[in-house]
Amino acid sequence: MQYLFSVLHDSPSFGTDAEMAAIDVFNDRLQTEGHWVFAGGLGQPDTATVIDNRGEETVITDGPYLESKEYLAGFWIIEAPDLDVALALATEGSKACNRRVEVRPIL
Repeated sequence: MQYLFSVLHDSPSFGTDAEMAAIDVFNDRLQTEGHWVFAGGLGQPDTATVIDNRGEETVITDGPYLESKEYLAGFWIIEAPDLDVALALATEGSKACNRRVEVRPIL
């Protein structure tokens, strides 16, 4: 089963050099153990654009869809046999990036 690990951040700063190095080590482990599917960091919320094409006219808005103290800073998509393994990996990922991590199954 695949899981999304959402990295939650509450500061406009990017990761420190030590955090980035720890993330690289964690990424290498995910790849070596066969859990790696894909991962990426995201730009700051002010670089976002929201597109709403549900009505008769398209509405394009600069900035995040939700104003919040926390934002999605990055993510991992991993493969794990069950939720327990995913949670254990997310615990290590949270430590590596020094951020909170939300775990959700991909349907």
